[in-house]
Amino acid sequence: MKPYKNLSGKSTVTMYELAQDFITVRFGNQSVYRYSNQSAGSANVREMKTLAVAGKGLGTFIESKVKDLFARKVR
Repeated sequence: MKPYKNLSGKSTVTMYELAQDFITVRFGNQSVYRYSNQSAGSANVREMKTLAVAGKGLGTFIESKVKDLFARKVR
């Protein structure tokens, strides 16, 4: 996993990993969730990938748009 830049300094996201059809996100409480094209929608996953690479807005996007649309809880 790659460290999330957290440019706002307020994010609950700490790390992420990108794959072709999903993104895996680790939060500050050590929980890890996988959001897939099937579970969250391909447009949402694309946006999450963009925000992850940019290092800003990912936690807010997850909280407001896809919070419960994860494919599985990894940890």
